[in-house]
Amino acid sequence: MSYAFFPGCSMEGTAHDYQSSTLAISQTLGLQMPEVPGWTCCGSTAAHQTDPLLALALPAKNLLAAAGATVAVGCAACYNRLKTANHHIARDKEARNQVAAVLGADYDGQTQVLHLLEILARDVGVAKIAEHVKHPLRGLKVVPYYGCLLARPPEVTQFDDPENPTLMDQVLQAAGATVVTWPHKTECCGAGYSITDASVVRRLTREILVMAKAVGADCIATACPLCQLNLDLRQKDTEKEAGEHFGLPVFYFTQLLGLAFGIPRKKLGLRSLVVSPSKLLADRGIPA
Repeated sequence: MSYAFFPGCSMEGTAHDYQSSTLAISQTLGLQMPEVPGWTCCGSTAAHQTDPLLALALPAKNLLAAAGATVAVGCAACYNRLKTANHHIARDKEARNQVAAVLGADYDGQTQVLHLLEILARDVGVAKIAEHVKHPLRGLKVVPYYGCLLARPPEVTQFDDPENPTLMDQVLQAAGATVVTWPHKTECCGAGYSITDASVVRRLTREILVMAKAVGADCIATACPLCQLNLDLRQKDTEKEAGEHFGLPVFYFTQLLGLAFGIPRKKLGLRSLVVSPSKLLADRGIPA
């Protein structure tokens, strides 16, 4: 199976560990993931808050560059922006014409966009994932955190159930983890407020961390660079402000899969995690 991989800006910077672990598990599973030729920023939050046309043209430029190949995305924000561009361009002739004028080429909004979780759970399948597991994540209690942007708005992303998505649950269960049911799968972590008003992030992430502890989780699994950053990097600030201790490692789901596949720690970028997972993994007998 081959996909045109759109890493996006975060995977090239603050979420490089997400990119390296994504490529490592893709190689193990036999997925071909060449990058979209000449890819550029999708615009993320900034574009759609300043210029509606820019917010469509930037994703469309990348989708056009994929030349009809199915685009694989890891970043939830990138995924949402690419899907949103497809949704509007395919349904609004005027928007399509405006984008074509900007790009100097027509784009019809039909290039398929899939998140890595969709590829793993549906295209690869949990049975094949399980076949590659060398070190099952037995005894590791994980809460899967999807965040706001993967499953919503459902008419745009068409990802999974918008209130109770289960694709990450399925993938982690195939790796042997104990997936813990919890009500905060799709709660907001504060997203970009981490830059403009960190107090919002501390308040929202505290609610997520408190609930994760309340249901007995050992760790959190994410599928979004910004969610991971807010829950991991800001966790100590949240603990200090709230006078509480959480000590919850926040993994990318690709890192957990990589551990189950026996991929070396260096390739998974585990050293980039602010809340160290070393003791947890050792206690659960998971080689790292």
